[in-house]
Amino acid sequence: MSIYQQWIEAKEEERVAIAHRRILEDQMITEFQIDDQLEGVKNLEADGFKIKITGRMNRKVNGDRLQEIAAENGLSDHLSSLFNWRPTINMKIWKATDSTITRPLMEAITTTAGRASFSISKGDK
Repeated sequence: MSIYQQWIEAKEEERVAIAHRRILEDQMITEFQIDDQLEGVKNLEADGFKIKITGRMNRKVNGDRLQEIAAENGLSDHLSSLFNWRPTINMKIWKATDSTITRPLMEAITTTAGRASFSISKGDK
């Protein structure tokens, strides 16, 4: 069997395993009556097992709106301590911008290679 076919089969096994694990986790959430707003750790015990459930809340911040609200309420000085400011590159605009502008800014940017991702399918699909 080719390495490519093995990869396809491993990805399918992974997908099935993840789906099965999530079903079991959902059952435990129901069994322990865990609130979907859990933020933090809940330690439980059942059938001789110690179960640690960690709930997280995802938050997205509209930076422009946040700055407007802070300015309107005199809270701008608190933003740097309450929030992390992480600029990201808009690559479409960056690539279209003249290098006389982007070249000096490169000093502030660290570029490292990320892990390659794969998508493999049979040739007949």
